[in-house]
Amino acid sequence: MVNRMILNETAYFGAGAIARIVDEVQRRGFKKALLVTDSDLVKFGIVAKVTDKLAAAGLPYDLYAEVTPNPTISVVKKGVERFKASQADYLIAIGGGSPQDTSKAIGMIINNPEFSDVRSLEGVAATRHAAVPMIAIPTTSGTAAEVTINYVITDEEKRRKFVCVDPHDIPIVAIVDPEMMSSMPAALKAATGIDALTHAIEGFTTKAAWELTDTLHLKAIEIISRSLRDSVAGKPQGVADMALGQYIAGMGFSNVGLGLVHGMAHPLGAFYNTPHGVANAILLPHIMAYNADYTGEKFRDIAVAMGVPGVVDMQIAQARQAAIDAVRQLSHDVGIPSRLRDIGMKAEDIPALAQAAFDDVCTAGNPRDTDIDAIKTLYQSIY
Repeated sequence: MVNRMILNETAYFGAGAIARIVDEVQRRGFKKALLVTDSDLVKFGIVAKVTDKLAAAGLPYDLYAEVTPNPTISVVKKGVERFKASQADYLIAIGGGSPQDTSKAIGMIINNPEFSDVRSLEGVAATRHAAVPMIAIPTTSGTAAEVTINYVITDEEKRRKFVCVDPHDIPIVAIVDPEMMSSMPAALKAATGIDALTHAIEGFTTKAAWELTDTLHLKAIEIISRSLRDSVAGKPQGVADMALGQYIAGMGFSNVGLGLVHGMAHPLGAFYNTPHGVANAILLPHIMAYNADYTGEKFRDIAVAMGVPGVVDMQIAQARQAAIDAVRQLSHDVGIPSRLRDIGMKAEDIPALAQAAFDDVCTAGNPRDTDIDAIKTLYQSIY
């Protein structure tokens, strides 16, 4: 069997890493950037941490700050037109998963115009050209979009999210600077942090997992489990460790896929605009319980990585439950809701949600095969 790994060409980590953007732009000979972000990050001065450095170095840029949570087809199309009008030759994505996913779609369409309807990018599209060069600067510790070959777009008309998987879309440079993340609200740190844990756990247990990605995912679980509480509490070392942990998780899952948690979370975002991290966080322990008997010894490994005492000597059923309980406790400690009704899910939508979850590209990677009736039952039990 042949396994593939795709990672950034260059990545920087640590407080103050954002200063390296000027060197990277100048070294690569880029002429003008389109910055893709959202209005809140402009309003609260986060984007200025980048634009001030560009301006001081005489590097021109235009700004597209109209990205929304769960970015839509229309947001992408508007961004494509903005890129063309700006005469830019590279992209800088500043934000969480939404600006980065939007940038990936923009960059893919600019260099592969035959996919300009956006929907045709779903799944593994037969694109021929690498996306416009992109520098990714995350402001949340969760999505790891800066190191993945995945992006997610919302089709508002059809009330669905679709996942795009393309080696051509990976950012050429990632700048993972915890100082860009320190002002995140505690609730956002919690949701994005459990999102990162979900990436690590699903990547570790997905059908395509192998030894190299297992190593990455276990280290990510360890870092996230010991750091998330401190990050939510505003402790600088916790923020810095979460920035690294979520990136390591992205290195893994980008190359092996995810599972049913993401398959069921995506419809919630499409139907109710639920923040992706929150949806994942609520679903994760329930789907772990659903999958437990299909994961061999891996839940024991998860429990060890999360610091559960005595798990090495437990019977396998106890070890699996210990892993699930550790995830539940971490979610509880950082204030994650426990039920889907708490985030506005409607019981009458369950059949449509289940169909969308079953059709989602992530669901196929789940360690336990499933069907629409089983997914309906899961939604109902978590409601």
